[in-house]
Amino acid sequence: MLALLHTSPVHVPVFDALRDDAHPWLELRHLVDEELLDRARAAGPEAVAHDVRARLREAVADGARAVLCTCSTIGSVAEASADRIGVPVLRVDRPMAGAAVAAGPRVVVLAALASTLGPTSALVEEEARRAGRPVEVRTLLAEGAWARFEAGDPAAYARQVADAADAVTGADVIVLAQASMAPAEHLTTTVVPVLSSPQAGLAAGAAAARGGR
Repeated sequence: MLALLHTSPVHVPVFDALRDDAHPWLELRHLVDEELLDRARAAGPEAVAHDVRARLREAVADGARAVLCTCSTIGSVAEASADRIGVPVLRVDRPMAGAAVAAGPRVVVLAALASTLGPTSALVEEEARRAGRPVEVRTLLAEGAWARFEAGDPAAYARQVADAADAVTGADVIVLAQASMAPAEHLTTTVVPVLSSPQAGLAAGAAAARGGR
């Protein structure tokens, strides 16, 4: 069983659908804690480290063989807790970051939430070091998009994110820093590759749960 730690309930049907499509054998258990993101935005990811570990331990006690954190803001905190938890703990955006580094050195990290820009940029730079590749990371905030998300208007949210991606120039690849941004990937018209995290992240989580890591 793979547990998923979310900071928004909107991710539950998204990952269920991805599981049904590509990993029908995989049992998912969803843990949703919106307060973790609220507090991480206000005080930084380390402020919620203790509570993240508590949720991870809850998942393991419930039978999880691996945990996938779908929130980019707290992903590094979750991943760093793996040694204390006893099962693989993955962040959903790491496979995407690796793919971005392979696509070229000029990486634009696009987010709807400012608190995500730093963690995702650091992850891309980490993956570049691992691969021994040069990288130049630029960040871009899709102004006003998060308000659409909070207002419960996913179509407008995705449209604003896609518009922001289409305005990017001088990049080899665009990274959609938050899992919630994934629908925008299919709305963009830019010739620059646009990457999102849910599909590749779930595949990595499925492999870990199956003992493939």
